[in-house]
Amino acid sequence: MPTLPKKSARTATVSRETGESKVSVTVNLDGTGKADVETAVGFLSHMLSQIARHGLVDLAVRVQGDTETGTHHTIEDTAIVLGRAIDKALGERRGIVRMAHALVPLDEALAQVALDLSGRGYAVIDMGLSNSLGEFPADMARHFFEAMAIEGRFNLHVKLLAGLNEHHMIEAAFKGFARSLRAAAAIDPRAGSSVPSTKGRLT
Repeated sequence: MPTLPKKSARTATVSRETGESKVSVTVNLDGTGKADVETAVGFLSHMLSQIARHGLVDLAVRVQGDTETGTHHTIEDTAIVLGRAIDKALGERRGIVRMAHALVPLDEALAQVALDLSGRGYAVIDMGLSNSLGEFPADMARHFFEAMAIEGRFNLHVKLLAGLNEHHMIEAAFKGFARSLRAAAAIDPRAGSSVPSTKGRLT
């Protein structure tokens, strides 16, 4: 099981094993951007490292999947477990900023991401990708974000505004998610321990 040296009240470890994959994720929302990732899918590992570095999230991931049938299950199941780990680390979501957005360029690509840690999973992903990057089918980026948002219980909008190179386009989207998560999960010193909702809870 992956471990992280830094302890935090907003740290969580979630594991999930099925007939298709075995996934374990440890996340520290108050980290410094350390990534310890092994997924057997190079581009997926690269994108998870972007979440860690640009979200200032310490992230440890271990994934074993039935890659002989393709990489769909490995990518999807990693998103499911990462979403659950983020949800668990957020706890009751007291004192957080809650909503944030980012506009991220990468050369010719431009991604717009908006995030609401609302306690309700919903995703609107407009990426329009169809090619593959090694063992990573480009459309799986959309599916990754959808599965992560549903399991993480947050509202996520991702839209690609420009781009030609699909590596750049997907990477800009992951960096945009990371920056949005970093800002939305930040503790607002003016909020105290209150829940940022007129309902009194985020669920």
